[in-house]
Amino acid sequence: MRTILITGPGGSGRTTVAAATALAAARDGIETLVLSGDRTDTLGAALGTSVGPAPNRVAPHLTAWRPDAAGAFRDDLAAFQERATAAFDLLGASRLDPEEVNPLPGAEELTLLRALRDAALAEAHELLVVDLPAVPDALALLSLPEELRRYLRRLLPPERQAARALRPVLGRLAGVPLPAEWLYETAARWDTELAAVEAVVADRNTVVRLVAEPGPSGADAVRTATLALALRGLRPDVLVANRVLPDTAADDWLAGPVAQQRKALEEWEGSYEIQNVAHLGRDPRGSDDLTALTVPGVNTRPSTVEWPVTDQLADDGGSRVLVWHIPLPGAQRDDLDLVRRGDELVVTAGQFRRILPLPSALRRCTVDGAALRDGELRIRCVPDPDQWPRTR
Repeated sequence: MRTILITGPGGSGRTTVAAATALAAARDGIETLVLSGDRTDTLGAALGTSVGPAPNRVAPHLTAWRPDAAGAFRDDLAAFQERATAAFDLLGASRLDPEEVNPLPGAEELTLLRALRDAALAEAHELLVVDLPAVPDALALLSLPEELRRYLRRLLPPERQAARALRPVLGRLAGVPLPAEWLYETAARWDTELAAVEAVVADRNTVVRLVAEPGPSGADAVRTATLALALRGLRPDVLVANRVLPDTAADDWLAGPVAQQRKALEEWEGSYEIQNVAHLGRDPRGSDDLTALTVPGVNTRPSTVEWPVTDQLADDGGSRVLVWHIPLPGAQRDDLDLVRRGDELVVTAGQFRRILPLPSALRRCTVDGAALRDGELRIRCVPDPDQWPRTR
């Protein structure tokens, strides 16, 4: 199944583009599911129909779905309370009724990720179009599975569960109760679910599509989004320049906005594959308006990149060093920071950060320096003679 993740700056029209992309694919006979995590039914407004908490057919070959974050949160809480009944009884705590529970911050993101996983695993459709939140929230959403899995591995290492037969003895020796087995089982289940979401995002049939309105603010947002996506190992397959004004408007009071749009488009042409979507003179609503939008097709190249690039050997004055290549287009030298912590490398690019596990070869090296060249961060690693096999 192919997956198109669509995001862009707030107000750029990403939901409209997502709806138009899904509708165009459906009209070509492709079984398509369009998914949105928006609290309000903006997707339904664009399609001209209501989109509910369950997948429903809205046009031939087209299914729309807006998952119910509140219902999913209540179900998860009820399941947790059921498993933790003994702990609640021990503490004398009363259980919460589902009717008195409201979703906590982050529930919408987790619900959308779960829906993304379920849609991919069901394989009931040929194409999945996902209307992601605006760029900052979308980037946080895409990084959430990796971050949560890292936290789970640190807090509840899987290897400790292997010693469950010794848990009562260890508890008596330590003088404190050890985590119950169900906690490890829950962590393992979460890890499996998060890994499935990661697999969808990293799949070669998954593309990320940026939507932006050409202009100064749109150009800034695109540069920021491109850098942040590169830090996650992703790149946009197409940059959708939305609401492009016609050249004929340059003779009236719209001459200024038209000039700004042309300048932004010229800057983008050298770095992106661009698809211009003309301004209709109104907010698109319904299938007729969506059909009038010239959105990019679904058969595009993958957006995943080899990141980081495989270790490469380099000569440095007769000595051999390993160089780790990390593509970071648009990065500025002053905004980069590297910190090694044990077997992990913390990479910071502007306001974005990612914690990377070092490959086994680089764990036996020391970081000797780094340089930013041609949009690529190159990290020099010198083999530690105490950890590398000696040659005669």
